[in-house]
Amino acid sequence: MASKEGGEKTKNAQGAGDNKEKRRKESILDLSKYLEKSIRVKFAGGREAAGILKGYDPLLNLVLDNTTEFLRDPDDPYKLLDDTRALGLVVCRGTSVVLICPMDGMEAIPNPFITQEG
Repeated sequence: MASKEGGEKTKNAQGAGDNKEKRRKESILDLSKYLEKSIRVKFAGGREAAGILKGYDPLLNLVLDNTTEFLRDPDDPYKLLDDTRALGLVVCRGTSVVLICPMDGMEAIPNPFITQEG
């Protein structure tokens, strides 16, 4: 009898986990509108690159084509130089992505963290 109750608790815990998992899959960023468009990406550590977004996943891993890296000043790693180098097709690891910016401009969106009172 005790094992049956434990089984029910496990079921309920799994059900709660499913709801949590569904919420986790939902992403705040919708990068689909930037597919096949030029974007600029800033990485942890100061590197910057620009390229055409070919693909992405929920962890923010990015695939960029025709990628150009903007080289940095050796004395100040956060200062960019005018020099660039072509990288071609690259995969950017999502954990190092700090900022994604479309090259053709931006649009304002409402803050998704503020609850709307109505």
